[in-house]
Amino acid sequence: MTSLEQAIESAKILSDKKARNLSVIKIGEVSSLADYMVLATGNNSTHVKALADELEFQLKGMGVSVHHIEGHRSESWILMDYTDVIVHVFSDEAREYYSLDRLWQDGESVDLSDYITED
Repeated sequence: MTSLEQAIESAKILSDKKARNLSVIKIGEVSSLADYMVLATGNNSTHVKALADELEFQLKGMGVSVHHIEGHRSESWILMDYTDVIVHVFSDEAREYYSLDRLWQDGESVDLSDYITED
């Protein structure tokens, strides 16, 4: 699975679990941190944790293991490092406060309209 395929698959899994405000940003051209960043918002702390758990479970079933997880005890932000793809699952407040969408605006936004539909 390429890093783009993994990023899109991550967005699809999160969308299926009702994550909101999904975005995938290609950052490989502007950072050596990763190839793609996936951003998602949960409805509350329980939903944020459930989204992260489901993503880890589904990707592991596809043979993709998470390298590192930060913030799982947090109530507002979980970071999942898959080496070439970094996934951030936020509460509304944390997403607004940290504003990673703005921070990574030099990256290229990936069009997800062919893969997911947000309600």
